[in-house]
Order: sequence, then structure tokens, then C-alpha cells
Amino acid sequence: MTRVLTGCDTGKWRIYPVIEKALSLRGAPLPFDMGADDSEVGNLREKVAALEKQLHEQRQANERFQLIVESAPNGILVADRAGSIIHANRMAEEQFGYSAEEFVTLSIEDLIPMRFRGSHEQHREGFHAAPEMRQMGSGRDLYALRKDGSEFPVEIGLTPLPGGDVLSSIADITGRKKAESVLKSYAEELERSNSELDSFASIASHDLREPLRKIRTIGERLAKISENDLSEKGKDYLARMINASDRMHQLIVDLLSFSQVSTRSRPFEPVNLDAPLKDALSALEIAIEEANASIISRDLPSVEVDISQFRQVFQNLIGNAVKFAKPDTPPVVEISGGDHSDTHIEIHVRDNGIGFDEKFAERIFTLFQRLHGRNAYEGTGVGLAICKKIVERHGGTIEVSSSPGEGSVFRIILPREQPPSRFDGTTE
Repeated sequence: MTRVLTGCDTGKWRIYPVIEKALSLRGAPLPFDMGADDSEVGNLREKVAALEKQLHEQRQANERFQLIVESAPNGILVADRAGSIIHANRMAEEQFGYSAEEFVTLSIEDLIPMRFRGSHEQHREGFHAAPEMRQMGSGRDLYALRKDGSEFPVEIGLTPLPGGDVLSSIADITGRKKAESVLKSYAEELERSNSELDSFASIASHDLREPLRKIRTIGERLAKISENDLSEKGKDYLARMINASDRMHQLIVDLLSFSQVSTRSRPFEPVNLDAPLKDALSALEIAIEEANASIISRDLPSVEVDISQFRQVFQNLIGNAVKFAKPDTPPVVEISGGDHSDTHIEIHVRDNGIGFDEKFAERIFTLFQRLHGRNAYEGTGVGLAICKKIVERHGGTIEVSSSPGEGSVFRIILPREQPPSRFDGTTE
């Protein structure tokens, strides 16, 4: 005969308090055979002990979960399938201004601005139809409603829980939105400033070059008509004036080019670097012929660049190699390229020129810096500064190794592909 024991003391058999606790948790009495032998009682005790252990572990897991939720930096809300809130952590209380007791009387819709509530129920049902962890409102600006009626921008992550509940992780992004707004204002102001600077540089360049052209023209005419009237000293002064106007004209042109590296840049496009190199060699054709220079190119890779700017890089580097040649030694310039890594390529421009002490390796890329006097080599000290600015605009680096009498090697490292943020060049 089977009897049901619901108390703790049954005469011959005693049900321990832990069994009674386990039974009360399960909500049902335990069928117990009064004629059961000791082995059956032992089995029963093992099962009850296992159940008690399982309940203890579950309780610990629940406590850990509660600790994680309460210490989370974001607001955490747990709602059932109907949208009724069943739990809120302390951060959610701070964000929305409701107490934990008030939250459980609310639905998720109560925390949404009125203009968004109409579509939210449909979105909620759509989530429950295919529950998965995801961001809410991807690509849209989301706002939450506080108890006092004010709104704040949020990002929300949704996580489905067993039983149809949903955990919402809510990040208040007010600070980030303010920073983005300030950054946008700075960017717009910088764009206006660059535009004004570009206009000023163009106008100033034109206004400065025009009188220089007149000075040179008048000087040349004066030298021609007064050739027999001027003393040697007068002729020397006149020649100096014409040379000075030429140098000033070239300096203005170089400065304008330097200022327009960013303001007059063009979008990047995939090209083989043979194309801008060919254009540069065409522009340097006369200088190369006069110097009896040899230009050798090999293994140039394809990369995303502003082709017009890299024509200028090659033109400046090769032009310098031809200009700074050893006396009585025809210049030889080698241009090669290859892989630097999976994401970057490198270009080498090697010459057999006069070279320089490597302690000046950084200085030569600075605006107006020259290692030689104007009488020894012409130039304005702007060309390599332009090269560096162009390479850096492409997200790359340029460096040089050299020694006196041994020539120089310029090394450029560039990313194979440009990130979208660098495709904002202004088409001239």
C-alpha cells in the first residue's frame, strides 16, 4: 500500500526538512511506499540531494545574473511578450527617472515618445516572430522618454530570453551626439576656412605674379635697349633683378601648389603607377635630355591614388635626382615598387647623385629648407615638402636614406586601398 507523506515525522520513516523544502518548491507531495526497503530510501535521498544541489546552483546563477544586470553601465529592461516591464536595473532608474516599483507598472511603450509609438507594436511582434540578438532601429535615430517628459537619444540592443521575454540594453548617447554635433560644426568651419584660404591663395598668387612678370619684362627690355649704355655693374644689377623676379615667381607657384594639395585634391582611383610616372617623365623631358640622364623603372604596382598628385611626386623626386647629379657623371634614376605587406605597397626612387648627410633626412621635407645655396642649385625648398604632404594625404609615409657622394634612396609606403573617409577630395 502506498501512502503520501506530507509532514516531517511519520513514525517509522522521517522526511528531512530538505525534502519538505524540495517538495514545497515543486508544489506536489511525494508518493512514499511504507514498505520500501533501505535501498529505495537511499535512492530517494540521493535524488532529493541532487535536486537540492540543482536548486542551489540555479539560485547562484540567478544571483550572478542579477549582479551583472545591476552593475551594467547601460540601462537594462526585461519585458514580456506583451511589452510589460518585469525588471529594471539601477542604471535604467537613473536614465528614465522611474523607481523599480514604478517600472513594473509600465509597458515599453510608456518609454517611447508619442510620435514613435504607433509603429512600435508592429516592430515588437516582428521581433518575436524571429527572435535573435540584434540592434534596434539600425540606421535610425532612436529617442527614449523620461518620466519628466524630456527625451534623450539612445542605442538599444535586444536579446531574446527563454519564455518569450526580451532583455533591452539601453545606452544613453547624449554625450556622443553633442560631440558629433561639435565635430560637424568644426568640420564645416574648416571647410569654409579652406575654401576661403584657397580663394585667397589663388587671388594672391595671381596678384603677386602679375607685377613680377612686368618687372621681368621691363628688365629684359631695358637690358636689350641699354646694352651699350649700361656699365658692367649696371648690367649685373639688372641681371640680379631679373633672376630675383624669376625666383619669386617660382616660389609663388610652388607655395600655391603646396596649399592646394588638400584643397584642390581629386578623388582616389585604382591606377598602375606607370601612368603618373609616364606623365612626369614627359614634363621633365627637356631636363632629362640636357643632363643625359637615364631613367629606369620596373615592377610598379597598382594602387588607389590621386593620379595628378602622384605625377607631381614623381616629377619632384626625379627632377631633384637630375638636378643634384655629380659633376661629370650622367644621372641614373631607378624607380621600382613591390609589396610591403598584405595591405601596403612600397616605392623606391634611387639615384646616383651627390647625396647628403642623413642627419638632414627629416629637415629636407620641411618647407623652405635647403641644404645648398641658391647659387649652387636652383629651387625654392618646397618640392619635397609637397611630396610629403601628398603622401600623407594618401595615408602613407615617405623617408630617405643617403650619404655624401653615394646618392639617395627615397622610400614611399602606401595603402593599397584608401578608406572611404579619404574619398572626399574636391574635384578641381
